[in-house]
Amino acid sequence: MSDTALRGNLSVRTVAAGREVLAGRRRGVMAFLPFAGPAVIASIAYMDPGNFATNIQAGARYGYALLWVVLAANLVAMLFQSLSAKLGIVTAMSLAAHCRARYSAPVRIAMWVASEIAAMATDLAEFLGGAIGLSLLFGMDLMTGLAVTGVATYLILLLGNRGFRPLEIVIAVFVLVIGACYAVELLIAPPNWGGVLRGLAVPSLPDSGAVSLAVGIIGATVMPHAIYLHSSLTQGRMPARDDGERRRILRFSNREVLVALGLAGLVNMAMVAMAATTFHPGHTEVAEIETAYRTLAPLLGAASAAVFMASLLASGMSSSVVGTMAGQTIMQDFLHIRTPLWLRRTLTMVPAFVVVGLGANATDSLVMSQVVLSLALPVPMITLLLITSDRKVMGDFVNSGLVRILATTATAAVLALNAILLLTSTGVPIPFLD
Repeated sequence: MSDTALRGNLSVRTVAAGREVLAGRRRGVMAFLPFAGPAVIASIAYMDPGNFATNIQAGARYGYALLWVVLAANLVAMLFQSLSAKLGIVTAMSLAAHCRARYSAPVRIAMWVASEIAAMATDLAEFLGGAIGLSLLFGMDLMTGLAVTGVATYLILLLGNRGFRPLEIVIAVFVLVIGACYAVELLIAPPNWGGVLRGLAVPSLPDSGAVSLAVGIIGATVMPHAIYLHSSLTQGRMPARDDGERRRILRFSNREVLVALGLAGLVNMAMVAMAATTFHPGHTEVAEIETAYRTLAPLLGAASAAVFMASLLASGMSSSVVGTMAGQTIMQDFLHIRTPLWLRRTLTMVPAFVVVGLGANATDSLVMSQVVLSLALPVPMITLLLITSDRKVMGDFVNSGLVRILATTATAAVLALNAILLLTSTGVPIPFLD
């Protein structure tokens, strides 16, 4: 690459700026920017159309009661995304690559299958979200919307040929659009802040339907593919020459996780609050994105409905990009197989076309995809916890005792909720549920 091309390459310039920070020649707020990007990309997974579906249903049916689930899931997400980022920074290997090196072929293949199922469920939610947004905004049928979403996300993915930075910037713009849309929604329909605080502070699961939604919220918030992807995004992104530099990069990474996932958490809480404020008082039957859109217009005006759809469209497009990146990483690093981007994009579109072709309810499909994600979630959570707690792998960066306790508790809670969901779905009564 010529000197002129190097100077014009955003990714190369970002790494050079990061080197200046690590050498102590650049300080202040701007020193954070060269290290920002991986968590921003991962955060899109926490604002995807699956979140819209589960959060609308949670707010409409149960008001503010399930906000504590959103908060807890976001805190768990912060912990595991920071561990994933640490794994990539310290070892320069992704979580999937560690699984390939660590486990026998049968175990590795079983983990890959579970991860691919999660990736397919993720892509289903993201494609359907983009298609629903296009359908409601521009009158397209869902099949056409799926095709347009697929082409648009493929074109965005081609930015990856120019290095990591252009794609990070595009995803950051989508994040800002989604955040701005929900800030506007809260201004149009201010929530009952007392109810919000109670919902955040007082855990409750009113009935078995709330359990299913809680599991769906967790599946929509703590995303298996995002856990795999984050370690891939940080491996070698900002090369470290020694442990001192790795510690500095880790500090910047942890700050980015707090900011990016903190924003994602606020957006999710705003989704539930908006649905609780607007639909719960007299429209608890609102359970579909399309119904929410059509109900918003007479209740709050056309502007509110348009803002809602704009945020869904931005979410569907951007999360579809991130889902494809994650799927590519999972297949490549688990199996050492690299598929062409167009082929991966085509394959991940198939489940969405099948669902629409069969005439299945789009929003119900979104919610069920999030439940599938929650059921698949323990695999990367347990694996990441084990690997980052192994001193042979992590050296001085091994998890502290407190981190191990917190991560183990979070994983056990996810497993417990999954068990409750399976019991209730098979008709087994749970004493503390109606």
